[in-house]
Amino acid sequence: MKSEKSIEMKYLIILISAVLLASCTAKPSASKMAQRQTFTDVITNPSGTGQEIELSFYGGPSLYYPLMAVWLEDEQGNYIQTLFVPKAIATGVFRYGSNASGKWVEAAKRAPQTLPYWSHKRGVKASDGLYMPDPENPVADAYSGATPVTSFVMKSRADNQLSSKFRVMFEVNQNWDWNEYWTNDKYPGERNYLFNAQPSVIYEGLVDPDRLQDRYLLRPAGHSHPTGATGELFTDLSTITTALQIADSVVVRVRK
Repeated sequence: MKSEKSIEMKYLIILISAVLLASCTAKPSASKMAQRQTFTDVITNPSGTGQEIELSFYGGPSLYYPLMAVWLEDEQGNYIQTLFVPKAIATGVFRYGSNASGKWVEAAKRAPQTLPYWSHKRGVKASDGLYMPDPENPVADAYSGATPVTSFVMKSRADNQLSSKFRVMFEVNQNWDWNEYWTNDKYPGERNYLFNAQPSVIYEGLVDPDRLQDRYLLRPAGHSHPTGATGELFTDLSTITTALQIADSVVVRVRK
């Protein structure tokens, strides 16, 4: 049986390899600018009978293959429904899910640190006790799609007409974005943190269906738990740096 030390060393080697690979393959600034300026259309839940909700994500200077979730809550913070998550999150199957054979292949992977605020709000616990979807408990296809790697516009609908005030929520995360506070030795032996670094950032905006505005600029509300152990929202963003620059802005429009 492998010791905890040898397991930790294995994941450290994987982490160092991934960071070196990223540094060798980082896109030039012109390509990153194109990633920010190119917009992908994301269409979900077309059969919903509620309000049309359009979310425009404008990529910031740190945009580099993020994962995200969009969902609705009531004014008190109770979960209503998901509007969009990438298919990898929806199914728990990632393109680079396993390298057990020495080569990265698509496979199921548990990544509770990725979008823990959304997953705990959704409140569906898998058989392993985690709140992230897995192949046996996926998010319905109507609310998922390909992962946007550029700025994007999501067009969706609420399942049903919402008559009371509601919140549009957005959570975004990128792997390996270390800074002076979120260092790679902050949680020794915590595998989920080693792949995470700065935790996900949560944005929110309150919508009154009786007094619709032309647009809603979602504001950062806090960050998630760095290992995904809980669904807490940490409102102190003073230690978050580049993670706040994944998005330049997140704008929502709501139509009846």
